[in-house]
Amino acid sequence: MQNARDTFYVTLRDRLAAINPARTMVLRGVTRPGVLVEENELASATMPVNVFCLQWAGLSVDTQGALPLVTMVCEIRYATDGDSGNGGMDRGRLLSGMDAELVTALGAVPHHAMKMNYVGAAGGSGLAPVALTTNVFWNDAAFGAAVANGERLERVATVEVFSYQEVGEL
Repeated sequence: MQNARDTFYVTLRDRLAAINPARTMVLRGVTRPGVLVEENELASATMPVNVFCLQWAGLSVDTQGALPLVTMVCEIRYATDGDSGNGGMDRGRLLSGMDAELVTALGAVPHHAMKMNYVGAAGGSGLAPVALTTNVFWNDAAFGAAVANGERLERVATVEVFSYQEVGEL
C-alpha cells in the first residue's frame, strides 16, 4: 500500500509542478513543489496556504481476485488567503485556479502510473526507484464545497486510488 501511496504522490507532485512551476513551498529550508503528504511531515497546528496537502483517509482491500485490490481514499486539502496585494479579495479566483490545476493533473492521460518502490531512493541516496509489475490508478476528484475559515478559503477534494497488492509487498 505504501508503494501505491508514494507513486500517487510523486505522480501528482510532478504533474502539478509541470502545470504550475511557480507553485512552490519552502519546507525546512528547501524549496520544493507545493504538494505535501501530511503523514510524512512534522505535525503542524496550521494548514499551509497555496499548497496541496494529501491525507490518506480510507482503505479497503478486496481479496477475491488473483491479487488483492486495494482501494484508498486520498483527501487533498488546499486553501488560500488571497493575494495580500489585493487585500485577499481574490481568494475565490485563486482557489478556482488551484481547482483547475488539480483537475488537469488528475485528468491527464493516462489515469494511471507504474507502481514504484521509492524506499532505496529516499533521503537523497542516489538510488533510483524500482518499478514494480502493476499500476496505480485513480478516478476523478470529487470536490467539496469551498469553506470560509476567517479570511481563508479552503476546499477538500477526494480521490479514490487503486492498486493491486503484489506478492511480498508491504
